[in-house]
Amino acid sequence: MTTFTDFKTFNQYIGAEKPLDNDIDMGYYEPVNMLLKSEPVMIDFYIVSFKINFTDKTTPDAQPKTAVFLNSPEMAFEWNVEPTFSGMYLHISKKIIEENRFLFKNYLDYGQHEALFLNENELNEISTLFNMMIKYYHQDKQNWSVLLPYVNVLLSLVEAFYKRQFSTDTKQYNQIVINFQQSLKDYYNQPVNQMPNVQYFADKLGLTPNYFGDIIKHFTQKSAIENIHEFVIKKAKELLERKPKISSAEVAYELGFEYPTYFTKLFKKKVNLTPKEYQLKSNNQ
Repeated sequence: MTTFTDFKTFNQYIGAEKPLDNDIDMGYYEPVNMLLKSEPVMIDFYIVSFKINFTDKTTPDAQPKTAVFLNSPEMAFEWNVEPTFSGMYLHISKKIIEENRFLFKNYLDYGQHEALFLNENELNEISTLFNMMIKYYHQDKQNWSVLLPYVNVLLSLVEAFYKRQFSTDTKQYNQIVINFQQSLKDYYNQPVNQMPNVQYFADKLGLTPNYFGDIIKHFTQKSAIENIHEFVIKKAKELLERKPKISSAEVAYELGFEYPTYFTKLFKKKVNLTPKEYQLKSNNQ
């Protein structure tokens, strides 16, 4: 699989214009000049694509859509599209992300299949902002100090529009929450040898960890790991109540903790009692 480590070679591959810089690159899609079908490739930077009237030929009976697609390092992606779309792209180097992490959001690590679908007003807002960004991108580099804040505003809009999508398509996203909760139950309906993590449940649902985590946080008001910990503490309480002589270490190992001391600290943090104290209290009631 080909991996593109810089904007220049990737732009040559897809038929986009030559970048003006190695850390930020932006431009407009011109399908007449672009590669419309590709085998899986990987990139070593971030891409935010705004595609208008985009039709994916790999999806049967696909209808044109206007959406934001995200691609990040170490995630393979491929495409086979109709030459009828237009839009804009933004390439951001890992260096810029690392140096300005506070400006950037988790959704930059969403997968290509976790698209944001834009309504007309959202598209107009993004297009207006992008046109202003292009102006500064093509000016002398001394004016680029203005560009990075614009990038942040653009990505903040994307974040706000994702939250709108979560809120308006509740049936789809509620099902993800339900499936997560069921997967947690299923995990502990069998002997376990390790604690489950966010990556495990994201993989089970075919989602990237950040996308999965943002959905869980949006609908439960708690992070995915907080949901996992709450469920585990509930299971621990059940064990301590049902088995009066079970030790804290035995509970920890049965729940998949590698170190009993970590289980005890987590339990104390959540319950304000040690497992032993909780066990004694429940047995005396």
